[in-house]
Amino acid sequence: MPLEPVRPSAARSTFIVMAASALSAILGFGREIVTAHYFGTRSEVDAFLNASTVPTVLFGVFNGALVAALVPTFSDYISLGRVEEASKLGSTVLNALLFVTTALAGLGWLLAPYFVPVVAHGFPPAEQALVVEMVRWLMPGIVATSLGGVCAALLNANHRFLATAIICVAANLVTIGVVVALHRDLGIFALVLGSVLGLFAQLLVLIPSMLRHHLYRLALDLRHPGLARTWALLLPVVVGSGAAQINIAFDRYFASTLSAGSTASLGYTTKLTYLPITIVAMAIATVTFPLIAGQFASSNRAGVRRSVSLALRMVSFIVIPCAAGLSALAYPIVLTLFERGAFGPTSTALCAGLVPYACVPLITTSYNTVLVRACYACKEVRSAVAGSSLAVVINIALSATWSPILGARGLLLANGASGLFLLIFLAALFWRLIGGFELKPLLSSFSRIVLASLAMVGVLYWILSAPFAPAATLVSRACYLAGLLAVGAAVYLVAARGLCVEELTITARALMQKFGQRGAPLVPATAVADVLGQDDRADTAPPPGRT
Repeated sequence: MPLEPVRPSAARSTFIVMAASALSAILGFGREIVTAHYFGTRSEVDAFLNASTVPTVLFGVFNGALVAALVPTFSDYISLGRVEEASKLGSTVLNALLFVTTALAGLGWLLAPYFVPVVAHGFPPAEQALVVEMVRWLMPGIVATSLGGVCAALLNANHRFLATAIICVAANLVTIGVVVALHRDLGIFALVLGSVLGLFAQLLVLIPSMLRHHLYRLALDLRHPGLARTWALLLPVVVGSGAAQINIAFDRYFASTLSAGSTASLGYTTKLTYLPITIVAMAIATVTFPLIAGQFASSNRAGVRRSVSLALRMVSFIVIPCAAGLSALAYPIVLTLFERGAFGPTSTALCAGLVPYACVPLITTSYNTVLVRACYACKEVRSAVAGSSLAVVINIALSATWSPILGARGLLLANGASGLFLLIFLAALFWRLIGGFELKPLLSSFSRIVLASLAMVGVLYWILSAPFAPAATLVSRACYLAGLLAVGAAVYLVAARGLCVEELTITARALMQKFGQRGAPLVPATAVADVLGQDDRADTAPPPGRT
């Protein structure tokens, strides 16, 4: 097949998002390390995580639903060259949302004493009172996060990814700074205050980019035709986003009935294991979401199919070995990153024992992140929401059954089982919607990646079985862990090369193009373009039915 030139824009966007996501993940990890150092797995951390559940449910619903509903609508206008209309619609939504979310924040502040006993029902009265106070501190955050979600949707639809990629960097920096500076004066409330200020820092990062690209104006056109189209998508997406956030709430609900420190341990474990989602799956989904929406709007069904299939393959290439490596190296990772200050050996053993159980939901959530965005981009919302809601019901039922027997491990296993159900559901939905995946390359890629990951795990377990332990210092532990990670990565890459994993070659080619190297092409340029969501080839098939 002749080689074609590749436009660097989508590749550049993907690497910008992944680099910013990696920096954010590192800082987010730094935030968790700071939290563990000052507060460990004490009950006040359990209280904070439960307090953050309620604002998370509220702003998670608005943020996730608005982005999912607005990007396809914005993309429709932009694909038709009506950028001003898209800007006017976004400004209207922003201005209206300011009033709505402010009212919700005030209502949440007033009603906190009534709903906290439901969310944290397993806590004693004194700890419930602490949760109420924390919730009231956190409520203003729903305003900043909801407005930030609309700004991010408008910027992404215009393929402006830099500002949206670094918002979490700002949030983590602010949170870390506040905790370090004020933990002696405010105690755990330094973490609460830092979290709220971090959310407003995210919004402040987006505002200059919005103004620079003329994407905001003082407009409130409640008769804008795009509002009706957005509402048609928004209402079912709110249900879907609400289902996902309710999932989080029930996890905290069941965790509050377990032994002290269980909620905190789950929090540290999920932050650790979800790093690949933050860096890889979300980056790919963020860049491909508006591009898939544009392909769908132009009736390019084949382009959507190729983009999603290759996006899933790229997710597999990174997430599966990460899950395998995290499972094998759980103890040295937790030991090196967290064990200091208030986070002692008991906390290390508790968190390290949970990491392998969190790796199954890590894999399923990564795939679902891409698939649910693809369904939303294709405006197939109601069915995707129905699947998400049913997955929540399954998770709640399994959590109620398994947590009394298995404790926190049961909650993670329930997340994995419900995530697997949702993965099968979304894959079947997308198959019906677009006409399938590129199934043979997907299965071939998956099997080769699994084999390469198993080779890596085998070598790591062999090294860990040696009668050697690093000295009980941070430097020794960090060097030992760095060596294990380097060996594991090398074995995986060598095995992937030996097994002819195509995604390795695609990644190498994309990196070469990113940094301007002009060598012999390694793979067809169209493959690189597809994995980044680019495909200009028209598909004459009629567009699938829309919700």
